[in-house]
Amino acid sequence: MVISRESISWVIGGPQGSGVDSASHIFLKSIAMSGLNVFGKREYHSNIKGEHSYFSVRFSNQVVRSPVDDIDILVTFDAETIVRHSPFLIKGGILIYDPDVVGKKIEDIHTLDKSSEKRISHILKSKNKEFSLAGIIEELKERKVILVELPYAKLISRFSEEIQDHSLSKLARITNVMSLAASLAVLDFDIPLMEQGILDTFANKPTIAELNVKAANFTYSYVKEKFGAIPEKFSFVTKIHNEVNSNSIIAQGNQTSPLGKIVAGCRFQTYYPITPATDDSEYLESNQILDQNDKNSGSVVVIQTEDEIAAITMAIGAALTGVRACTTTSGPGFSLMAEALGWAGINEVPLLVSLYQRAGPSTGLPTRQEQGDLLFAISAGHGEFPRIVYSSGDIEESFYDTIRVFNYADIFQTPVIHMLDKYLSNSIITCNPFEYKNLKIERGKISKGNSIDIKQQGFTDHFKRFKLSGDPISLRVPLGTENGIFWNTGDEHDEMGHITEDPETRISMMEKRLSKLELIRSRIPKEEQITIEFENNTNGNVKKLIVIVSWGSTKGAILDSLEKITEADDTIQFLYLQIKLLNPFPARLLEEIIDNKIEKLNTIDDTSSSIETIITIIEMNYLSQLDVLIKQNTKLQSDHNILKYNGRPMSHTEIYNSLINIINNQSERRVVLKDGV
Repeated sequence: MVISRESISWVIGGPQGSGVDSASHIFLKSIAMSGLNVFGKREYHSNIKGEHSYFSVRFSNQVVRSPVDDIDILVTFDAETIVRHSPFLIKGGILIYDPDVVGKKIEDIHTLDKSSEKRISHILKSKNKEFSLAGIIEELKERKVILVELPYAKLISRFSEEIQDHSLSKLARITNVMSLAASLAVLDFDIPLMEQGILDTFANKPTIAELNVKAANFTYSYVKEKFGAIPEKFSFVTKIHNEVNSNSIIAQGNQTSPLGKIVAGCRFQTYYPITPATDDSEYLESNQILDQNDKNSGSVVVIQTEDEIAAITMAIGAALTGVRACTTTSGPGFSLMAEALGWAGINEVPLLVSLYQRAGPSTGLPTRQEQGDLLFAISAGHGEFPRIVYSSGDIEESFYDTIRVFNYADIFQTPVIHMLDKYLSNSIITCNPFEYKNLKIERGKISKGNSIDIKQQGFTDHFKRFKLSGDPISLRVPLGTENGIFWNTGDEHDEMGHITEDPETRISMMEKRLSKLELIRSRIPKEEQITIEFENNTNGNVKKLIVIVSWGSTKGAILDSLEKITEADDTIQFLYLQIKLLNPFPARLLEEIIDNKIEKLNTIDDTSSSIETIITIIEMNYLSQLDVLIKQNTKLQSDHNILKYNGRPMSHTEIYNSLINIINNQSERRVVLKDGV
């Protein structure tokens, strides 16, 4: 199978509730079943229905990890989608649209934002076109965009006659499947795979599935007959069933961390509904009955609480019983959890908080992307207590990292904040199946018996849960363990948990708890603290070393960009580091990796001058919060900060262009990316 372009970008848009999500999932699933690699992302407004939403899918026979700004195929349900997204259609791209919307006035689209209106106005004015949908269509014709008219109302009427079902109000719901069928028709896609994608999506609704298959085939035939041959650059054969990688799976971000929780042995999770974290708990709840072996089954208790304060305190209570427990939230909810987080810290409770970041402050942009909670997660709660802050860079990582962070919580007996975000949650990729059978579950120093021998443990009275010794990690027993009586309180305490204000005890307990930070840095494997994500081979004549440092979900766009750049230029040495352990910060390790690379390059290079080193920080916030941490903890100084904070994720296009500017010495020190609809 040959694709004439690097990848194809398909975007579908319309009012929320119009079927954008279901159409995109069928399209993505059908494409993935053909053996292609896919990456999909969902963008939606914070209201429930009516405002604009869209879904983009990028696919290729190569690995794809991120979206691009250009659109090859744009599928629209309404006029607003044409206005918003048509400026990004490539020359010679394809627009699938309802001709009935062309007569609508742009000024009557009340949900259209000012930036989109300004963008299309500028384009039309520069091309001497009238400010109207008709003007947009004329401008697209000049750009050689192929216009595929899909008159939904007329087609539904014809289809109802064909199947002898005249309930048009019901049939209007098939516009989504008609749009995706038109998309697959222009791609000359394999019909059986299209049908299978529909059947899989509506597997529990056979009657609806059958109707949608018929509607899809009807539309597919209409488009092929009406518009004939499509240019070669969009046409590729997908009849490759024998070549399909049966090992490939479709993974969705709001499902992979919950799957990791199941494997890790999480048996209690709480939440108060908040976007985008709610999807995590809902998925876990819908799959909470577990077959543990041939004879036994178990379950994950998932509880929706009255607020976030109750959510975290209930999870803490469950953790004290010895159960692996978690709570999920987003920024505003995490704010309410700060006091209880400190309670978990002073009582050395192994608690996991899944923090799905979104744009703030306050409620900010509830359904949009940002990495603005890093410094907050590290500092949340008054006073000083240890916590681990750990970040996942992609959907596949989030599965394995979830198991890791549960282990960290138990081993170091401290709260762990697992940093995820809206972009990861609402994205979909193809990847290899998760290897979970040999993953190690580490519970740390916890009594597994129904009782403990106090004398054997060296205690003369009650159990010393917070025993002072050379090891800051004390033996932990579940509540209710015989002879394991101890006290929990939010105040400072002695070894058994009794409240005390004795100054010497205070010093000892503070040092016991806070010494865990260095212990964490020393015991977590280096490759789990900082990952070397990309290090290219050069021709030996290296002009520059560009060190890229990032954290979290910018990873995919960075990797796609670096692979493309290094295909054309092997005189630039790239070293891309992803910092996963954000607290305690792995300062010495970061310096060591970069210093070793510089030393190695200067040893290889036969010139007398040192190779120029450029450090670039890439993240999605205003302050460059990762750079703040780097400056606080190391001697390293960044040369460039590539930032984005408009609520839309970074694209492969933006990162690629930014890095090219750095290579060519045409970049400002602070670069703010602004693309996105």
